[in-house]
Formats: sequence, C-alpha cells, structure tokens
Amino acid sequence: MKQTVLTVTENIPLTASVYRMRLEGAIGENRPGQFVEIALPGRFLRRPISVCGARGGELTLIYKVVGHGTEQMSALEEGARLDVLTGLGSGYRIERAGNAPLLVGGGVGVPPLYGLAKELINKGKTVSVVLGFNTADEIFYEDEFRALGCAVTVTTADGSYGVSGFVTDALPENASYFYACGPLPMLKALCKKTDIPGEVSLEERMGCGFGACMGCSVMTASGAKRVCREGPVFKKEELIW
Repeated sequence: MKQTVLTVTENIPLTASVYRMRLEGAIGENRPGQFVEIALPGRFLRRPISVCGARGGELTLIYKVVGHGTEQMSALEEGARLDVLTGLGSGYRIERAGNAPLLVGGGVGVPPLYGLAKELINKGKTVSVVLGFNTADEIFYEDEFRALGCAVTVTTADGSYGVSGFVTDALPENASYFYACGPLPMLKALCKKTDIPGEVSLEERMGCGFGACMGCSVMTASGAKRVCREGPVFKKEELIW
C-alpha cells in the first residue's frame, strides 16, 4: 500500500454514467485486479475504485456514477489533486492462466480485466474476452480489447448489440482458465456453469480498504476473509455461493 497525492490529467465520460479518469504521480506498484482508495473533500470514507491500467507514473481508473461520491468525482477537472491509497488488495494470479485464458467482465467490472489482458497478451497468451452489458448504450472498451489482440464477444441483456443474453450464453470452448469481475449474480452463474478453474473479483462496501475494520468480510471455504485484504480476487473453489 502506498499513500500518495496524484494529479487528474483526464476525466471524461465513456457512456452516460461511466467515466475514465487518468492520474499522474508516484503511483507505486499496481497489479491487475488491485484497487485504489480515493479521498474526496467533505467525504468521511474513501471511494474504492478498481485499477484499469498502470504504466510509469500514470494510473487509469474507470468508474460508474452511482452515488454522491462518484458524482463528485465526475466533476473533477484536470489539475485537481487527490489523496490516493494505491496497490490495495490481492491481484489476479497471472501464472495460472495457461495458454488460452478467458476474461469475463460485466458492466463496471470490465475495467480491471483490461490491464490483465495487456499482461497476458505480452506473455504470448491467446486471450478470449466476453463482455456483458444491459444494453448497447452501456458498452465501453470493446475496441480497446480488440486493439490488444483479444478475441472479443459482447453480450447485451436486451439483445440490442452482439449476443442476446448474458455472458454465460457466449462462453467459448477450450479455455484453459478464467478471470472474472462483475455483479455477484453474474459471477455466481459463471462459476456454476464453467468446469475450468478460475478467479473472480468481488465487490463489497469498504470502510478502511486495507483490512483494519473487518467490514468487508465474506465467508469462504476456509473461513472469513476480507475482500479488501485477502481479496478482492478469490479462487473459484474458495467461494461459497
């Protein structure tokens, strides 16, 4: 964990409710699957946001406006300075990928998979990606995944784009391992349908973000674990649905 002050260099909408923020400064180490906690003026608790990408001194975050805190974030302009805790939580375990990893993202669960896809492609893996959204207007980062060299399938629940249905309706065959992030019902359905090993990233309300308050604990096969500390990434077999 690293506490640092970062400068906003970009904060733009990708859809009606999803924004991309780029921050520059001493970001420290941020592995795919980890998250940051952002302090906002006037807010008691920091806001946890997954890391989309980290390179050099630049951190890319993609977030959805769902409450007063993220609405406040969306109004931040270039040059704003933010107190940020970086390098939080466990990341995805890239060494388990095999030759043909599958990445499955739902909605705002898509961003952390982008940095993961980059690393897997750089290691010579053949990466398949399935992205799930409710409707065509909510889709983001399809082109960015394709530009990396991933085989991309997009699903929409209302059938307005791509495969009609859910991510579980578009899973490719012969994947060696899967990585997922998204809504809990999606993760549960994915784990039940797939017969290959994998990892999922969970979302929980967090107080401190680094394991002190125990407020984000979930029960696993080996006892209670903190999503912010032992997670947010857990192996498929650890989870109790």
